[in-house]
Amino acid sequence: MKHYLVIAGNIGVGKSTLVQVMHERLGWEPFYEAVVENPYLADFYADMPRWAFQSQMFFLTRRLHAHHQLMTRPGSVIQDRSVYEDAEIFARNLFLQKRMSARDYATYTDLYAVLKLFLPPPQLVVYLQASVDTLLKRIALRGRAYEKNIERAYLEQLNSLYDEWIQNFRLAPVLTVPADRLDFVRHNPDLELILDKVQRKLRGDQYVLFE
Repeated sequence: MKHYLVIAGNIGVGKSTLVQVMHERLGWEPFYEAVVENPYLADFYADMPRWAFQSQMFFLTRRLHAHHQLMTRPGSVIQDRSVYEDAEIFARNLFLQKRMSARDYATYTDLYAVLKLFLPPPQLVVYLQASVDTLLKRIALRGRAYEKNIERAYLEQLNSLYDEWIQNFRLAPVLTVPADRLDFVRHNPDLELILDKVQRKLRGDQYVLFE
């Protein structure tokens, strides 16, 4: 049976790592965030209110391309972050920070709402939930230069939006992983526990929870 899973969560929580591990262990095809140069990015950083809409529209388009591609694959697929997060977390955050105008945000969300009607949803969303302290530690450990200036307040805001989004997500079942205490990178028993619960959830067990 073909499966389509999404691994969701904030910056630095370990989404890409879990996708890679599940690919190695289960043989499912990984779909990572596309590394494509956004032609609006330089303008966006120079004048966010002016270019936020164009930049987010570009990202939305790339997400839709990826969603279409993964649905054409014959076997099971695992996606690192979804189109839903792009719209409902990151674009919304720009609007709340007044870096996207109300008019542009309304246009963006109207388009997203229509597109969402045509997107086959995942069978399961695995939400990696972690505190900001954990996120900052993991971001520091991986040592990416472009992430070194990420502010705590920014991660806190994204965490709030993620928690709100996941509480209201109804398109697919959700398995919330307490990533503060489960280190699936360094502790194999934690990984085995997550893999077991993912597969039980896919089999239709409605009562799969982490104690």
